[in-house]
Amino acid sequence: MKARTEFRARFSGLIAAMALALAGAPPALAAAEPAAKVGPVEPASIAALVGLPRYVQPRLSPDGRMLAVLVPLKGKRNLVLLDLQTRTPTVLTGLTDFDVVEYRWVGSERLVFSLGRLDTPTGSESGDGGGLFAIKRDGTGFRKLNPTVREQINGNNFVIRSMDFLAQVPGKDKEILVSANLRQLDAQDVYRINLETGARDLLTFKYPGRVRQWLLDHQGVPRVAVVSDTPDAGPSAQVERVLLRDSMEGEWRELARFEGRQKGHWSPLAFAEDNQDLIVAAQRGKNTRGLHLFHVASREFGPELASHPRYDLISSGLIRDRRGARLLGLRFDDERQQTAYFDESLARLQQSMEASFPGKSVILQRSESPRTLVQVFSDRSVPTFYLYDEERKTLEELMRSREEVEETQLVQMRPFLLKTRDGLEIPSYYFLPASHQAGQRLPTVLHIHGGPHSRADRWGALSSFGVTEAQLLASRGYAVVLPNFRITPELGARISLAGLGQLGRKMSEDHEDAAAWAVQQGFADPARMCISGASYGGYASLWALIKTPDLFKCGVAGLVVSDVERLLTSTQGDIPRNKAGVAFWRELIGETEAGWARAQEVSPARHAERIKAPLFIYAGSDDWRTPIEQTNLMVDALKKAGRPPEVLMIKPGEGHGYGKTENRVDLYEQMLKFLDRHIGPGSLPSVPSSKP
Repeated sequence: MKARTEFRARFSGLIAAMALALAGAPPALAAAEPAAKVGPVEPASIAALVGLPRYVQPRLSPDGRMLAVLVPLKGKRNLVLLDLQTRTPTVLTGLTDFDVVEYRWVGSERLVFSLGRLDTPTGSESGDGGGLFAIKRDGTGFRKLNPTVREQINGNNFVIRSMDFLAQVPGKDKEILVSANLRQLDAQDVYRINLETGARDLLTFKYPGRVRQWLLDHQGVPRVAVVSDTPDAGPSAQVERVLLRDSMEGEWRELARFEGRQKGHWSPLAFAEDNQDLIVAAQRGKNTRGLHLFHVASREFGPELASHPRYDLISSGLIRDRRGARLLGLRFDDERQQTAYFDESLARLQQSMEASFPGKSVILQRSESPRTLVQVFSDRSVPTFYLYDEERKTLEELMRSREEVEETQLVQMRPFLLKTRDGLEIPSYYFLPASHQAGQRLPTVLHIHGGPHSRADRWGALSSFGVTEAQLLASRGYAVVLPNFRITPELGARISLAGLGQLGRKMSEDHEDAAAWAVQQGFADPARMCISGASYGGYASLWALIKTPDLFKCGVAGLVVSDVERLLTSTQGDIPRNKAGVAFWRELIGETEAGWARAQEVSPARHAERIKAPLFIYAGSDDWRTPIEQTNLMVDALKKAGRPPEVLMIKPGEGHGYGKTENRVDLYEQMLKFLDRHIGPGSLPSVPSSKP
């Protein structure tokens, strides 16, 4: 059943009305539809589907003259500029070890960027990258503002100083505000940095405690601090305070105090239009977190600004101005993606563009010139980027993220509600091959996302590790189910909190219920089902073959967790170095007493003898999140049990995900052969010929 999408918004007089449709919007621009193709469609190649997109994250300079974009060079995403007048490109970075994962314009002459790995099961992460760097748009003036994690590591002594971009200093094209833990390892300060000289000024010398989050007002002044009094505790034991001051020199006063997951918890997201009250995220008696106005003077909530019945509205969906201070609108992912603006002119333009591209999502990026960058995508069309000239009313296609993938080669990303045996309703997706006929039973793969506390899969063509795998397998004749499950965030408190203490238990039952749902719908062949996934998904695949050995005919497990205790105690990975992270994992396992009894009960390497189905395991030799030790423990246990993995793939130099296109292509070539042998055409008994 398709989950019903609702978006409700009410606004006080302090904030302009958000409108998804406004009267008097300009007429829709004509958009060319792709020509219909006749006959069978040749599937896209594996390389076209799993290779690096050609263009990612294009962003206009404030003056509208330059377009920055991430482009694969030397196997990594590097920063390239395009002069929109001359169409001349300039390569700004030439990285070979890291990807540029995030960047910002600072004025129209400079950019700042940070590094990481983009191809992980849960999305991009800094890993051993991070850092913060600045460069001018002509390629000069490079400056290292903060080194990468890799540079800071000294043996096994992890003392990491991080630095994150907050905003451009208002009225200053050479200065930025950053959050960094330079003064105290477990707390953040705000610094003002001159990109020309590298001079760094501490702005938060009146230190209110162990600050984990700063909030800037419209003038860039850090006036709200979220303080953690228990930085090493897990979420259930965390004590947190929200502090406010009236000016840079003002005294801090406490607005709220929260202990653990107590009811009434709220998080500050932005200053309201008056620069005094706050826009906060809170449940306010509901299952999901919405946006609310919080009156600072009275410490009372004003009207609800926006909410969704099934999905949380989160800070990453806020659309801010170029300086990062003022809130312009909201973008949120439900079954697909929606955008709503506080700003009336942006709301009108959004409506016009959505009318021009029916059935597709539109993302706007307006410059200070008449030029606006328009991104258009859907579950079947890869992101395409247009340049809209508001004076001339022209819309010019600039680039497609993947030239080799056509809309006809992708299938619909179908939403459904996974109803679990204990009554949860969890939004999820499934994919059917284009050739599927009603009533036809297909070989089916259940792909489990990583994290597990991550909403990894969102609507959009090849938008994530899981969606890409699903599209690839669907193009080769497989049905694929991408279930979310309890603990997955952004789907409301009932779903998220239901996962605590349930690793390998009810979380795994959710995967089983998703398989049963696919069979009940009539498209999955119960005799030809396989489970796959990486990171937590790799763990889930291993544990499913142990917990329910007759349910799945095979398993594909990548970047695996095989011994939960070792994952949280071994010095070979990065999780044990984060006390709060270990505390959260103990909550997830349900370890309320000293020791690791419950972890051992659900660790696949300790129960390998129960696996009967064929197994494909893959890993990266340099993985820090789920270190190669975890793979070795599982392989050794399987060999001892007389059930070695049928396929074992370990790629040297790779981390928590395969960054090299040739390695991803090899992975899926071997995976398709494995699936074909066990649940695909190669698994079917041969039919004797009727001819004599």
